[in-house]
Amino acid sequence: MDVKKGKARSVFIGVCVAPAVILFIIFMLVPTFNVFKMSLYRWGGFSNNKEFVGLDNFKKLMSDTNFLRTFQNTILLVVCVTVVTMALSLIFAAIISREKIKGENFFRVIFYIPNILSIVIISAIFSAIYDPTNGLLNSFLSIFKGDKNPILWLGDQKIVIFSLVIALIWQAIGYYMVMYMASMASVPESLYESADLEGANHVQQFFSITLPLIWTNIRTTLSFFVISTINLSFQLVKVLTGGDPDGATEVFLSYMYKQAYTNSSYGYGMAIGVIVFLFSFGLAAMISFVTKREPLEF
Repeated sequence: MDVKKGKARSVFIGVCVAPAVILFIIFMLVPTFNVFKMSLYRWGGFSNNKEFVGLDNFKKLMSDTNFLRTFQNTILLVVCVTVVTMALSLIFAAIISREKIKGENFFRVIFYIPNILSIVIISAIFSAIYDPTNGLLNSFLSIFKGDKNPILWLGDQKIVIFSLVIALIWQAIGYYMVMYMASMASVPESLYESADLEGANHVQQFFSITLPLIWTNIRTTLSFFVISTINLSFQLVKVLTGGDPDGATEVFLSYMYKQAYTNSSYGYGMAIGVIVFLFSFGLAAMISFVTKREPLEF
């Protein structure tokens, strides 16, 4: 009887898991394999003429100054957005959770709203904010410096990438703040009371109690956020700047898209896709290794 129950249970589990496995294979593994495969070909994407070129596409990438520039832009975005977003999310979460601010749920909702907006709406909002003539930002700055020489937030190569950084931070900060608030709620209040008796202020408590006890959640969200930033940066660039001015906001995926679908260099675009895949995987592994530590229990 037990053997029959075990077989029935295994069949039931197999039936439940099979759809997810099939979908994962069809929509994840097969496309990923095709990206690696097509990166070895020279192909325009719309004809049957495929020429096997081996690693030529990757050799071309190494000497492509535009690609190297997109690499620099991507690294800058990932570092700046990740560091600032994680820091501000933790600070805001700690303030709202520990300082007993009235209207805590109200602030949760307000901070979380940008995360539920589509990237198109966010792009439209910041396009209006950054408008050089009637934009909110220049209108505010004109109070102090007058109307002369308005700043081209999306037209100046030196500052346009940081304009994208601000938009990405604004979009993500509320989501991670809410996640960290949920983690901080599980920290026993008795630990903070003991720290108060020892004379530790709130800043010391944050670094000695809060951070260590929610570190596992921080590690998880950090890896997830880095990968999502690479994806979101493409969407924001595509809608807000299109990679302009003169490629100053071009990132990995936007450059891959242009090569594969605009310049009819599909094989070359897939080679960029392979680099993005390896870069993302390696970066996530590095973050996991660097942030690894023994979990604390209470």
